[in-house]
Amino acid sequence: MGTAPRVALVVGANGVIGGNLIDYLSTLDDWQIIGLSRRGGQSTERIRYISVDLLDAQDTSAKLSGLTEVTHIFYAAYQDRPSWAELVPPNLAMLSNVVDAIEPVAPRLEHVSLMQGYKVYGAHLGPFKTPAREDDPDHMPPEFNIDQQAFLQRRQAGNDWSWSALRPSVVIGFGLGNPMNLAIAIAVYASMSKELGLPLRFPGKPGAYDSLLEMTDAALLAHATVWAATTPACANQAFNITNGDMFRWSEMWPKIARYFDLEVAPPLPMSLSTIMADKGPLWENLVSRYDLAVSSYEQVSSWEFADGVFGWNYDFFSDGSKARRYGFHEFVYTEAMFLSVFDTLRTRGIIPTAS
Repeated sequence: MGTAPRVALVVGANGVIGGNLIDYLSTLDDWQIIGLSRRGGQSTERIRYISVDLLDAQDTSAKLSGLTEVTHIFYAAYQDRPSWAELVPPNLAMLSNVVDAIEPVAPRLEHVSLMQGYKVYGAHLGPFKTPAREDDPDHMPPEFNIDQQAFLQRRQAGNDWSWSALRPSVVIGFGLGNPMNLAIAIAVYASMSKELGLPLRFPGKPGAYDSLLEMTDAALLAHATVWAATTPACANQAFNITNGDMFRWSEMWPKIARYFDLEVAPPLPMSLSTIMADKGPLWENLVSRYDLAVSSYEQVSSWEFADGVFGWNYDFFSDGSKARRYGFHEFVYTEAMFLSVFDTLRTRGIIPTAS
C-alpha cells in the first residue's frame, strides 16, 4: 500500500508567488494541489481551485470544511489597504480564518508556510539595518507580517504541525493582474518608451540609481518554500530567500535598455503612477498593432508598486546565509532572471516582440 500523497493548500493561488508555487508543485509526483483565491481557476486532474472570500470567516469555513486531506498550507495571500495600520486586520484575519477552518478537520496537517517580506525589518519605512537577519528585533507596530508570525507561533504551541516563514525581496516572475509586478511594469514602460521614440530613463528618486539591492526569482522562491516546508530542521524558523547576488540599477538599467534596443538617458525622478495614468490609449494602440494577448491596461499596470521600488534610495538587502546553512543552495543570476521574464512576456504576447 503506497504512502498517501502530500496535499498542498495554496492560499493566494493566482498571484505571482502562489502561481509559481503551484507550477513547481505540479512537477512533483507526490503532491496534490488545492488553490484558493477570490477568482478561482480552471481545475485539472492535479490541481483543484476553490473560489473563496477569506475575509468572510463563515464562507471560508464552509468552503474549506471538507478539505480533510490537507497536509501543508502555503499561505501567500495579501490584501492591500491605504495605510500600514489598515493592513493588519484583513491580513491577519485571512490567515487565521484559513487555519481555523483547516486545523480542526485535517488530521494529517504537517506544516503551515507563511510568505512574508522585508516589511518585517522595516524596509518599507526607510533606511534599515543591512544586511537584515532573521533574528533582528521587531520594529514598532503596526506590521501585519510580524502579527501573522506571532499568530502562528501561538497557534502551533503544543501541536504536531510546524510553521516556516519565507522572507523574499522583490519577487520577480510571470503573472498578470497583480499590482506588485515589477517585471511587467519595467517591460511596459520600456515598450512605451520605444513606441514614443524615447530613451529609457530611470524614474526613481535621487540616490536610488546607485543603491545596493537584491531580488528573488519566483521559481527559486517556490523551490525554497517547499524545501522549508518539508525539511524537519527548518521547523518553526524564518528564512531570507534571495537570488544570491546584489546589484545597482546604475549597472542593471543599461542592460535592460539593451534588451529592448533602447538608449539610456540620465535618470529623471518622476512618478510612474502619474505619468503613466494617461497611457491607456497608447497601450491600446500597441495591442492593436502587435496583436497582443492582454487588452486591459489595468492588467499590466503596476505603477504604484514600481514607484515604491524605484524610490528606495537606500540599500535594500538581507543576509541569506541562514538558508544555506540549513541546506538550501540554489541561486539565480538576477540579470538573467530579468531577461528570462521579458522573454516570457514576449513569447506570451504580453509585450511587443523585438522590431
